[in-house]
Amino acid sequence: MKIFKTSIIFFLIFFAVNCNKQSSEKAILVIHGGAGWISKGTISEELENEYKLKLKESLIAGRKILNNKGSSLDAVQASIRILEDSHLFNAGKGSVFTHDEKIEMDSSIMDGYSGNAGSVSGVTTIKNPIDLAREILDNSVHVFLSGKGAEDFAIERGLVKVDESYFFTKKNYDKLIQVKMENQDIKEEKIGTVGAVAIDFQNNISAGTSTGGMTNKRYGRVGDVPVIGAGTYAENGVCGISATGHGEFFIRNVVAYDIAARIKYKNENIQKASRDVIENLKSIGGLGGVIGLDQNKNVVMPFNTKGMFRGYISEKGEPVVMIYGDQN
Repeated sequence: MKIFKTSIIFFLIFFAVNCNKQSSEKAILVIHGGAGWISKGTISEELENEYKLKLKESLIAGRKILNNKGSSLDAVQASIRILEDSHLFNAGKGSVFTHDEKIEMDSSIMDGYSGNAGSVSGVTTIKNPIDLAREILDNSVHVFLSGKGAEDFAIERGLVKVDESYFFTKKNYDKLIQVKMENQDIKEEKIGTVGAVAIDFQNNISAGTSTGGMTNKRYGRVGDVPVIGAGTYAENGVCGISATGHGEFFIRNVVAYDIAARIKYKNENIQKASRDVIENLKSIGGLGGVIGLDQNKNVVMPFNTKGMFRGYISEKGEPVVMIYGDQN
């Protein structure tokens, strides 16, 4: 009987450790490429490998900056820029179309050391919206710029402007036409954004997020991505968070800051805080996920959809990337 009880205890400990493996990982950079109904078999093996390679490229680029004593802000910006330049993700080059068959992109970045932030919404010709968000953080008296004014500021700061045709992808255009013909919003797709959170050699945490919004969105709709505290938040000594999902729910529930507040005021760890917030969101119909790092380099990537493109990297280890809900 004693041997049996000992075996049971050992099994329970082994099970608990393995269930929380993701929570115990240490990282200096974590990224996401959107959450949604992504399950094994819904994309080809070739495309799956393409996603993974791009996520790894993003992680390696960000870590290179961090390992060279660069800032977490620079690492976040570099990692997101790579994802924006890919047609695979709903940001930058891969942005989805509005009801009027336009591209309207949003982005934000936040510095956990100073509390400064930069946000932009509704830009149509700026190649890398995350670069514009960074310029706003560094060189504007304002936090949040939108539309034409944001693009005017971008041109003044020398950012790359492209023709709107640069953002055209047949896949995204066909999806818009399908949705308009069916006269209903998309309910099950890859929803969201790209994002990154990093911690540098000075223990400064930064977070950033970028998106092309929602297919068939109307009336200049703005989601959670550029709303500091909803889609992006960073505070030294607490955590950095980047979100992806149905923006209206993330705005109303101030998701990114809610996680930070639970850590700061309730002394919850980042694993519990992020998991509970995402589970609570699902209970009210909010779908998506978050990535995050705390001051001790603990990484979290909870989501309540079937999958989320995500990954993390430590100071010296190989990049770890995942897509599906089974942690593969």
